[in-house]
Amino acid sequence: MSSEKILTSDVLITSKTNLRGEIIYANEDFLNYSDYKIDEILYKPHSIMRHADMPRTVFKYLWDNIQQKKEVFAFVKNKTKFNDYYWVIANVTASCDASGNILNYYSVRRKPKIEAVKTIEEIYKVLLRKEKDNGIKAGLEELNAVVKSYGMTYNELIMSLQK
Repeated sequence: MSSEKILTSDVLITSKTNLRGEIIYANEDFLNYSDYKIDEILYKPHSIMRHADMPRTVFKYLWDNIQQKKEVFAFVKNKTKFNDYYWVIANVTASCDASGNILNYYSVRRKPKIEAVKTIEEIYKVLLRKEKDNGIKAGLEELNAVVKSYGMTYNELIMSLQK
């Protein structure tokens, strides 16, 4: 049985991935909460942390946007090495060189509000059902419909839930 690890308010989980999504940097907070040692995760796909409760739709949205150099915020349920889990509010951006070429991706994750997690869990259940029945395209359509129903952009919705 997995158990939840709850972040403390002072935690800043940070990591960098290369253009293929492989971890090239992880700070001490990342290692502490994920239960991995640095040599176990370097150059491994960041998706090693993906919890089964996380819709692939959210990651598709995230990757599509950061590859266009757009900042993305997202609530993410991560899986630890020992199959425990923890929720974060993630801020993901592309790091670019002086010419504007993407060098890597940088993510900072903090403790999410409990109320926000409760709301997002319900949204993610719907997205998972859509994905299971009709694929990621249907998941993205549903995500867009949910966001539109709030009358905000995706990032505005995520940040309003975290307020």
